[in-house]
Amino acid sequence: MLSLILSSSLLLLICGSNLFWYLSLWTLLSLTILSFMQLYTSLFMFSMYNSFFLSDSMTLILISLTFWISSMMFLASQFSIKISLNSETKFSLCILILNLILIMTFSMANTLMFYFMFEASLIPTLLLILGWGYQPERLQAGMYMMLYTVSASLPLLLIFLFTENFISCSSILYNSIIQVKLPSGSWSFNVLVLFSFLAFMVKLPIFSLHLWLPKAHVEAPVAGSMVLAAILLKLGGYGILRICQYLTFQLNFTLIFSSVLALKSLIAYSSIGHMSLVLAGGLSNNSWGWGASVIMMIAHGFCSSSLFALANYTYEKTHTRSLFTTKGLLLTLPILSLWWFLFSTINMAAPPSINLLSEIMMFSSLMLFFKYLILCLMLMSFLAAVYSMYVYTATQHGGNPKFMVPYSNFNNTSSTLLILHWIPVNFFILKTHLFFL
Repeated sequence: MLSLILSSSLLLLICGSNLFWYLSLWTLLSLTILSFMQLYTSLFMFSMYNSFFLSDSMTLILISLTFWISSMMFLASQFSIKISLNSETKFSLCILILNLILIMTFSMANTLMFYFMFEASLIPTLLLILGWGYQPERLQAGMYMMLYTVSASLPLLLIFLFTENFISCSSILYNSIIQVKLPSGSWSFNVLVLFSFLAFMVKLPIFSLHLWLPKAHVEAPVAGSMVLAAILLKLGGYGILRICQYLTFQLNFTLIFSSVLALKSLIAYSSIGHMSLVLAGGLSNNSWGWGASVIMMIAHGFCSSSLFALANYTYEKTHTRSLFTTKGLLLTLPILSLWWFLFSTINMAAPPSINLLSEIMMFSSLMLFFKYLILCLMLMSFLAAVYSMYVYTATQHGGNPKFMVPYSNFNNTSSTLLILHWIPVNFFILKTHLFFL
């Protein structure tokens, strides 16, 4: 798969700039189909490991999600980048490089190579924010993102270098931590686990480590917001699940309870709430929690990406980002309001979406750990529904602003993008066995 990506990228670079946008889009769509064909065959039933690459069900699912969202980024940016002639060749190249880095990150088994690719994904993301952001504050947002993520991941690099001294050759990802002769439950072992988690908790992010995320989302273009919410946040969940898969330790009640309490911020930041549940599922130390974390990452990837695309379409029609002035879309854009309703219900875990399955499994696994968590989980579920309903009613109902163009057109490209987000998040319920490690 990696050789196919590299050859496709070289072919695209050789082609002229006039065809670069469309060749990039169709190449990513073709790779998406191939990745899903590989996922649905018997190849996902086994796990392949060597000293450099690994391949299991979670890796293949996240690679398929990366291809899918990358192709959707081109469709979402059709008007703002391609039609507006806003450096579309550089934009396409930036997305292709970011896609290649993310695929290699999910495929790396060597610890140092994983860390290198994990950090390298920040560079194309920063270029997207600085090059195609909307406001001058994008410089501050990029600085926040780099400072938070790089400073938090430096302890992880030290741990990787420290553990490499205990083994004679490169090892499977995080398997080297097991070989360090530290007694489980000791103070030094707990510090090792905490600093291993720190880089991934900032990437998720969890509450108190999330301040960089709202700034990056506000200043990023629609493609940057889509890849940031759908893929880059999954790097944190992926790393935590790998640690929990290979590393057995005594579960810290304070850590898992704090991840659930972070869901109060779901009123303002739904991504932080869902990713905090991914952390809680990884810490549950049971197969239901891990499977629920993987399903929630995939569901959140499709749902959050589509919501950011809808927000961009709403801005293109209303020419304002203010929630107080965006009113009455139900009268002027009923098709857009229908998509807002569909994805708002998915965000509140309505059937038949895989969001509902992930929350049922997640709540069950957490209540097995501590039954009184049901109070926090009930509050979380209620606030999630209130948040989604408020976003829908605040933007779709009310009086029609005078500055809006009445009954604006909603083109086929936008409908295609939203359909390609809605289908997998609802029909993956038929293939739930794909999501278990």
